[in-house]
Amino acid sequence: MIKTINLNGRKISYYLERKNVKNINLRIKADQSISISASVRVSDSVIEEFLNAKAEYILRALDHYAEIAKYAPKPKQYVDGESFKILGHDRRLRVVQGKRNTIESDESYITLMVKDPADLELKKKTMDRWMKNYCKEILLAVCESVYPKFQKYGVEFPELRFRNMVSRWGSCQPKRKILTFNIALIEAPLSCIEYVVTHEFTHFLQPNHSEKFYGQLAMFMPDWQERKKILEKNNCYVE
Repeated sequence: MIKTINLNGRKISYYLERKNVKNINLRIKADQSISISASVRVSDSVIEEFLNAKAEYILRALDHYAEIAKYAPKPKQYVDGESFKILGHDRRLRVVQGKRNTIESDESYITLMVKDPADLELKKKTMDRWMKNYCKEILLAVCESVYPKFQKYGVEFPELRFRNMVSRWGSCQPKRKILTFNIALIEAPLSCIEYVVTHEFTHFLQPNHSEKFYGQLAMFMPDWQERKKILEKNNCYVE
């Protein structure tokens, strides 16, 4: 059921789902859609009170996602001369016809070899596969480098996962011993990748963003704030 409400002078639409839940649950997605799940026993007026209490948070989240959409890069065309950022540096793309779909790269150029250079989907698929594999390679190396700092605290080396994430660089599931990283991290400078990895590893010791968490993060990486600023300078991602 789609409903509307006025929050601080702004008309907001949200999807209300009645289900067997104890609390009123709020979810705001990257596409700026809002969904609420609540028990049939909770009245519409109570839900509206809940939304009004959360008005500042909701509007801030909507503005954040709108900003991401505003500055989101245009879709790549995978043509000669197009620029791709790798580890904080721009590399120019060269597209050539080849017997197989693969990529070679150095510090200046990415050579994309495909059977059909006119096939946009094929070029994108080949490039995405290479970026993901390269990201895995770099993140694994950084995790292995950072891990000894945490090993002495009894932290086990976690399972690493990689995926496209809309608004986070990484996430930690302490109980499941899993770290998940945004594939887009391959675009960031290595020093910033080290910060994200250290940040997520610290969550194995402190699962929230408490004062104690930041104290331990500073112990492992005294200049984390400087690295974080560099990371955020040209990106809209948050932690």
